[in-house]
Amino acid sequence: MHRPLAALVLTCLAGAAGAAVAVEPPELLKPMAFLAGHCWKGRLADGRATDEHRFSWLYGGRALRDTHTVRKPGQPDGVGESTYYVDSAGNHLEYLYIEDSGGFSRGTVESLPEALLFPDTHYISDGEALVYRARWTRQGDKAYEAWSEAQTEHGWSTMSRMVLHRLD
Repeated sequence: MHRPLAALVLTCLAGAAGAAVAVEPPELLKPMAFLAGHCWKGRLADGRATDEHRFSWLYGGRALRDTHTVRKPGQPDGVGESTYYVDSAGNHLEYLYIEDSGGFSRGTVESLPEALLFPDTHYISDGEALVYRARWTRQGDKAYEAWSEAQTEHGWSTMSRMVLHRLD
């Protein structure tokens, strides 16, 4: 079911209003703080489909939620959600991703000086696993590039590469 554009804008505005609340995230979450309280949108390689993300703090900044919607003309929307949190025993940043079709993945995030790195992990859906990895490179305060690759029998292959721009 397509959500009207007005509802998306209201959702983004509500998220931006929530950004005014002061939070002090754990040190490992701070590299992702620029995303919080904002909506981001990118266009997929086909030029028609879009991917929209809304990031918001959970639990007073102890976790970060990313809800996203992929819109493809003539197809139902794809919806997913990631929650980023600190594994204090392992002293690293982790995430859990779940999507409306039942697929999921768990992984870690490493903060590099120039990017956020999502090392190799498994996406599980319908009893099958896909090995993938991603890299998000910040482009100032209003954009970041998201690049994901999947492991194939011939090596790594780009699944998606797009620049997401801040909408608010």
